[in-house]
Amino acid sequence: MLGSAPGLSGRWERLEPRPRARMLRQVLHAGLRTSFHALGRFVAGHPVFFASAPVLLSILLGASFSRYRVEEDVESLLAPKHSLAKIEGNLVDSLFPVNRSKHALYSDLQTPGRYGRVIVTTRKGSVLDPVHLDTILKLHRRIYQMQVTDPATGLNSFNYSFSYLCLPDDKNVCIIDDIIRAMEEIQSARTSNRSIPILRYPITQLADGRQAYIGHQLGGVQGWGPSGMVRGPGTGARGEGVRSARALQLTYYLQVRGGLMDRVASQWENAFCTELQHFAALHPKLGLYPSTSSSLRTDFQFSSVLAHRPLLASLGVCGVLAILCCSMRDCVRSKPWLGLLALLSITLSGLTAAGILNLTGTTYNSTYLGIPFVMLGHGLFGSFEMLSSWRRTREDQHVKERVASVFEDVMLRFSGSTMLHLMTLGLAASPLTNMEAVRLFCRTAALAVTISYVYMLSFYSSCLVFTGYLETGYRHGCFCRRVPKPDRLDSKPAWYRCLMHTRYQDEAQMTNPPHGVGHSHAHTPNPNLTHTHAHTHPHTVNNPAVHGHSHVANSTHTHPHPHPHPHTHSPANMDPHPQDSHLLLGCVRRCYGDWITNTYVKPFVVLLYLVYISFGLMGFLQVAQGSDPSALVAMDTATVLYTRAQQRYFSSYSPVIGFYIYESAPYWNSSVQRDLQEYAKGFQRISWLEAYLNYLSDRNQSTSQPRENFTHTLRHSFLREPQFAHFADDIIFAERGQGEEPDVAASRIFLVAKTTENKREEMSVLLDTLRRLSLTSRVRFLIFNPSFVYLDRYAAAVSSPLRHSLLAVLFLLGLSSLAVVEPLVSVWLGLTLLSVQFGVLGFMTLWGVELDCMSVLCLISALGHSADCSGPLLCGFASGRGDSRTRWVRVALERHGVPSLQTLICYSAALVPVGSVRSNLTRTLFRCLTLTAGCSALHTLAFLPTLLTFLPPSKSRGHRPDGEGQRQEVECVEMNDSTRVVDQITTV
Repeated sequence: MLGSAPGLSGRWERLEPRPRARMLRQVLHAGLRTSFHALGRFVAGHPVFFASAPVLLSILLGASFSRYRVEEDVESLLAPKHSLAKIEGNLVDSLFPVNRSKHALYSDLQTPGRYGRVIVTTRKGSVLDPVHLDTILKLHRRIYQMQVTDPATGLNSFNYSFSYLCLPDDKNVCIIDDIIRAMEEIQSARTSNRSIPILRYPITQLADGRQAYIGHQLGGVQGWGPSGMVRGPGTGARGEGVRSARALQLTYYLQVRGGLMDRVASQWENAFCTELQHFAALHPKLGLYPSTSSSLRTDFQFSSVLAHRPLLASLGVCGVLAILCCSMRDCVRSKPWLGLLALLSITLSGLTAAGILNLTGTTYNSTYLGIPFVMLGHGLFGSFEMLSSWRRTREDQHVKERVASVFEDVMLRFSGSTMLHLMTLGLAASPLTNMEAVRLFCRTAALAVTISYVYMLSFYSSCLVFTGYLETGYRHGCFCRRVPKPDRLDSKPAWYRCLMHTRYQDEAQMTNPPHGVGHSHAHTPNPNLTHTHAHTHPHTVNNPAVHGHSHVANSTHTHPHPHPHPHTHSPANMDPHPQDSHLLLGCVRRCYGDWITNTYVKPFVVLLYLVYISFGLMGFLQVAQGSDPSALVAMDTATVLYTRAQQRYFSSYSPVIGFYIYESAPYWNSSVQRDLQEYAKGFQRISWLEAYLNYLSDRNQSTSQPRENFTHTLRHSFLREPQFAHFADDIIFAERGQGEEPDVAASRIFLVAKTTENKREEMSVLLDTLRRLSLTSRVRFLIFNPSFVYLDRYAAAVSSPLRHSLLAVLFLLGLSSLAVVEPLVSVWLGLTLLSVQFGVLGFMTLWGVELDCMSVLCLISALGHSADCSGPLLCGFASGRGDSRTRWVRVALERHGVPSLQTLICYSAALVPVGSVRSNLTRTLFRCLTLTAGCSALHTLAFLPTLLTFLPPSKSRGHRPDGEGQRQEVECVEMNDSTRVVDQITTV
């Protein structure tokens, strides 16, 4: 055996385990490459079918846009799908429905199906000044008398006013805000020259003796402090007199009783906004900020309308740059149309995906604006990689062979990248995701990426076949007319010679140096070679005469095996005229590759990476959740303006929090009374229990009474007093036996907390604190406010899809390293994805982007985008053997860095028009995707090329210093490609 030969036993024992460990990867790679080679030949043999079928399918499915529907339930999209707050909200609505309230409603606690709301501010002075107060009451009367007609025309049309649509009280009168009653009392007192009643804040007493909370109705309040001193805004104590107020909030509740009333209420909301616009034009001293139940939905979907033209501009800019990236000085080998055809392929795949969604009844929302950029990044990556591989094939081969070689070289890598996209998007679209907007986006994006992959295999590949035939016939890459030979071209004008510049095959062979001489990286595949070793030996490593043959041919694979395929070179593919090369390729080959691997540049790149990590960590530690839905709507809309006014004037107090005791409790017990009073301590409160206990104390009755006496006095004395009658809405009685007093089955009190600028964060902390208290309390209670639906476990609901996708990708890379990918490639790619994700998350926080559903969608798509850019470079470097690290870094940059750079240029340029859209959603999209492109470019073109020059994998593996390996190489070539034995032996 060879292992027992003297002097060779140690070497063979050392090399024997590695082929065994890599055997499975070799078999899989050989099978996959052979399959893609056959697929490429099949597509090249039927180009008309594969070019026309996607177009026809897209046209047929595009006709389904008549079924286009927009999502109307924004809360289901932006709020966690499964949360305790939603369960609590359903329980509260079953116990205390809005239609059951007959006395007072709190605008930020009870939000019925339809309503109109307006914040009135003054440019100067106070809303309580006589002039402004009269104007506001005039506005109230106009809204009260406003009518809508349904149907708009016809004999059966009816007029509906607010008095018909409103929620009535126990006297069948519309429920209006308490601040209106207080202002009417002030106006009446001024008219009759009576003393003006004192308006207190945040709880005031009305003329009927009832106490009302007006903290959410009066904003920007300055109160009278001790000794008549003025207190600042929001500094008032309980019951403090109001000196001035800058803002007023009014809410008009509508009831919905079926489809007709819902349609009429919708028309009333539109008329409400129109009326406010007209009134604001007549009274410029007042600022009016309306909001309705449909404002959030309308403004959220308005981002899509605003982005129509910028998206078309993005497509145009990307098309121009794609044409330039596919162009060369050589008019025959230049393929500008392939840039446009790549965009056409992506557009057709998007149209097909949209048609499928329409046919399946899927609704659209504005978060889908990010899907075209997911498709664009992935599709451009595949098209530029295919074009780069095409230019490395032998020009003397038939077009079918060249296309088959391109498929064999690129499609394994492109398929692996597509699998990474589908893995990240698919897991985020699973039921594990608790955010409906994220789940729908990822499901739609996964469908679009799949169709884009299929169309790249079919439509774009067919276009590559057609342009290949144009190149074979020496036709102009742009005008498709045959280019004259040099002898006929000399008599033409200079501009014509420049336009028709090319290099004929016979001219190239005459000007080329002898085979094997010259320093070139233009490697071409030989499809007949199935598997050979391409190791460079010590006596040839530093020899420039053979450097052109020391590298593997064509691009490397996404999952490369350790023994790449060498391919012979065609003389026509040696580049004797550097100016004929692609501009970016020439820059990388002659300038950038040498500069980035320079010994004196590497320390600065490492320092730059440390700075990158430092700033990323700085932003990572400041990540804030963005649970406010108004941060995802178009700018300068009613929702944004209303939210800004509310934060400016009504941020002193939290929204009204409902404290619901949903089980029967011994309210007559003094210990229970103390517990409930302790829970409400520190809040501004509207409590029937506290008012009832004070009522008993004022009548010199004990607050600790037997159940029958406590309940009897509550029902027949307390609730029949006019100033306490409104508390009847807050108590539910349950009948007992015949002749017994009923039990208090459930009740509610209202709490309001003092807040600062970080209102939503404080509400989240308050929610968690009171929930923990409810677990240990002997009184079973829950707290609820509609905003809790967005706050409840929002951070976990938003971040879990990103965390699951990242773990899935790392698991896929670890699993594939056992059979498909070289382990070090998986390690490097995993570290790169983590680094890019960490940088994007940190820098977007420093740029003012919060962690909401839109930013998480961008972070999920960033995993696939960074894998597209850095994966080929890592695989190209890892597949090389027998040369220096620096040498293989330069080769990997030439082969895969240039397509990645072309993709990043077109992708970044397409993002620029989107940044001009006046929308918070598109602003988040632009910033996150820009950071994704920037971080991916830094890793692909700077960090990885530098780090790979002194970190594993090593280039010494497989190094064979003696001639035995040489003889084995020649024997392999002789068996597989007997037509080029002489040339190959001469080269060796």
